[in-house]
Amino acid sequence: MVELVRLDSLKCNDVSFEVFLKTSAELLRNGFVSSAIVVDESGRVVGNNELCAVLKKLGCVKAPVVYHGEVNQPLRISLEELGFYEEINPAPMRVFKDTLELLYRNFPTPLVRLKHSSTESISIWGKLEWYNPYSCSIKDRTVWYILKNTIDKLGRVRLIYEATSTNTGLALASLSNILGFKTRIYLPLTTQQCIEYIFKLMGADVVRKKALLTVELLKDVENDALRDGALFLNQFGNDLNFEAHLRYTAKELDLQVKSAGLKLSAIVGGLGTSGHLSALSHYFKNKYGEHIKIIGVQPARGEIIPGLRRVETGMKWVYMVKIDKIYEVDLKEALEEVIITARNNGILVGLSSGAVLRAVSKAIKDRVIDEGDVVAILPDHGLKYVELIEKCIDYQNF
Repeated sequence: MVELVRLDSLKCNDVSFEVFLKTSAELLRNGFVSSAIVVDESGRVVGNNELCAVLKKLGCVKAPVVYHGEVNQPLRISLEELGFYEEINPAPMRVFKDTLELLYRNFPTPLVRLKHSSTESISIWGKLEWYNPYSCSIKDRTVWYILKNTIDKLGRVRLIYEATSTNTGLALASLSNILGFKTRIYLPLTTQQCIEYIFKLMGADVVRKKALLTVELLKDVENDALRDGALFLNQFGNDLNFEAHLRYTAKELDLQVKSAGLKLSAIVGGLGTSGHLSALSHYFKNKYGEHIKIIGVQPARGEIIPGLRRVETGMKWVYMVKIDKIYEVDLKEALEEVIITARNNGILVGLSSGAVLRAVSKAIKDRVIDEGDVVAILPDHGLKYVELIEKCIDYQNF
């Protein structure tokens, strides 16, 4: 007899990232579970461990179970029946017991229609990721999820090192104060000076290196972490980055699209680590089909846009999913879009968000997008980049 039991009561082993990708894709395509997990009397999984591990990673609350010795008959139980969406549970009156709850019970971040970009046949919706509380960016999700899972596995962490240009470091410095560990932030030369002051104000150690891109610092950070017995977070290669966005960002966007009755035709996002756009591609293309276009954005060759980098600099997850097209945007174009958005919608988006919105315009002009509702993932706010914006405005004579 099949029973639905809480997943957190089951003891299953982890699976490889490749197995997770394959099995989660199948579950998202089908929308249901077709077999049960076999357990013994102690709750230890003795059959179908893979399904147990993947359902946990996807954030389901329950799982179908049969006990050892029983016949495991084929079945059909929807993901919704297993509590697939339950953890997207915002606080209705926006009262939170602490700032950690402020993060995860504040999901979903707002989805808002941008009037100046929309037409009669195409509506552009910005997902405002600066509503996350620590870095005011999408990176809060990544750092929180990596730390949550790492601490669950390793126990208390004393010291964490990480390479960042801005936002991951801000999230990490904030969470280190809450969770009680020390953080060392490694910055490339291109990071604004004002960000270094904020890191120091928050109690983080700061090391600035002679590099233009954050990824150029990874070997140094890894070596220093080994020397000092520190944990290297490594947002660029840690599969928990991808998992965080599959489990939260994608799922909440799915609920928002359904709630608003949108006809989703495309999602446009920047490429930095490639974590969030790759996870969105995996989720929406498997769950809803290839007709949903996934469009990436990278800086034009020789350009530096905070939070974005070119694919050839080395990205992990972008090669494991389908990205329909990648647009190049230069810094001037990104700044133009920041100004246009501010003067038409009254919100000051960051430069990577400006690049994403310019890519949306290019995709519409090229007829890559020709109808429906388009979601632009806007990673952060523009106030953090006032030094760079000042230089750009002076140089470009806006």
